Formats: sequence, C-alpha cells, structure tokens
Amino acid sequence: MAKIGFIGAGNMAEAIIKGIIDAKVYKAKDIIVSDIRPQRVKTICKKYKVTSAGDNCKLVRMVGTLVLSVKPQNMSQVLDEIKGSVGKNLLVVSIAAGITTKRIQKALSSVPVVRVMPNTPALIGQGAAALYATKKAQNRVKDVKRIFSAVGLAIEVNNEKLIDAVTAVSGSGPAYFFLLMEEMIKTAQKLGLKKELAEILVLQTAKGAGLLAVKAFINGQTPDILRKLVTSPGGTTQAALKVFSKRNFEKMIKEALNAAAKRSRELSGG
Repeated sequence: MAKIGFIGAGNMAEAIIKGIIDAKVYKAKDIIVSDIRPQRVKTICKKYKVTSAGDNCKLVRMVGTLVLSVKPQNMSQVLDEIKGSVGKNLLVVSIAAGITTKRIQKALSSVPVVRVMPNTPALIGQGAAALYATKKAQNRVKDVKRIFSAVGLAIEVNNEKLIDAVTAVSGSGPAYFFLLMEEMIKTAQKLGLKKELAEILVLQTAKGAGLLAVKAFINGQTPDILRKLVTSPGGTTQAALKVFSKRNFEKMIKEALNAAAKRSRELSGG
C-alpha cells in the first residue's frame, strides 16, 4: 500500500503505528507523522523509525491514506489547514469521536472517508473498532480493516448512526469494566484483604472472565450461560446477584449506555 500519515501522534495513533509495523501492514519508512507537539513527534520517530513530515500540508501530499487522530475540538482547524493539499485519491480515516463523515467531506471536497471508533485496549493489541465507510470509500474498506485488525478486532457497520451505539458499548465500554474493578478492589480491602492482594485477585478474575467469555462465545455459549454455571442455588454468587437484581442492575446498565449513545449523537450534531 502507499504511504500512510497520522496527523496527531497521541496514544491511539501510537498504538496503531506499532500495530501496523508489527503486523507488517506498513513498513516504518512508509509511515509519516505530525503533531502540534514537536517533542512528541521526535519521540515517536525515534521509537518506531517513522518519518516526520514537518507540517500537516506536506504530510497530506506525501501519503495515500491519512489518519486524523486529533482531538475533536481541533478538527476544524486541521481540516481548514489541509483542504488545499488534499488530492482526489486520498483516503481519509478519522478516529475523532463525534466527527461525522459529512463534516469531513464538506471540508475536504467529498474525499473518500472512513470513520472509525476504536477503544483503548488497542494499546495492547486487544482493541475493538467499528468502522463506517462512505460510498466513495467502499473499495478501501479492506485496507482500513487491515490497519485496525493489527490492534485487535475490526468490524464494519452499514449505517453511520450505529457509530453512536458502538461508542456507548465498546468505545466507552472499557471504563465501565474499570469502574467495576475499582469498586471490587475497594470492597475487597474493606473485607480484610491487603490492597496488593485485592488488586491481583480482581484483575486476574477480570482477565480470566473475559478470556473465558470469548472462548465460550466461539463455542456458542453466551455470557448468561456462563453466569448460570457459576451460580449455585443458595450459594455465595446467588447472594451477590440478588443484590444486583434488587438494585435493578439491568436498568442501570440500560440507562448508562443510552446516556452515552445520546451524548455521542449530541457531539455528532445528530
């Protein structure tokens, strides 16, 4: 594939850069980066042997695929800056939350755009990313999937509005699990466990449960089946689950995800 450029060299961009080099999707010499922080660019270039463009416009003219990995509040400024440098064959991939493909196309003269919602486990190669491609970008979906498959799972949705649901489920999802782990660790300490032991037990339990759920899913078993297998009548797990039920845990989850999806729509202008 032609060269790929990243405007914005934050943690997610770094995860993708590392992933595509390790997976041999791109060679380091074919990766160009820019960022408003010169020291950050210097660090990324030294660490991964990639190239600095010097400025955003120069970068755009050098690449066939452009990844916009800037903060959403900085997107308008970047789009305005690079619009005069965009060629007709450039593929634009945006991982900025709340920025629609329509907004990018309006600024960059209807270029092919793929909008992607990744999540933070991409930092360890275990991400979950959903992508939506405009009509002009359909013939490049395979290339974008290769990029994000290098840092985890990559799936395509056929309606951009579904990105709001993806944001609520997998984009924000890691924070929900982190919160549960955080509270379990706190309570474990109140039950008498030392902090280090509580952390080890909770984190390993979370890891094991996740891996077990994935393996079970491959074999056709859903999480509710696994939950029932752990729950003995009259046992300790049932006692805990009764509390969740009494506090209407199901309703809480629905409200939380709906709130996240609503906020995503608001940020997208929908």
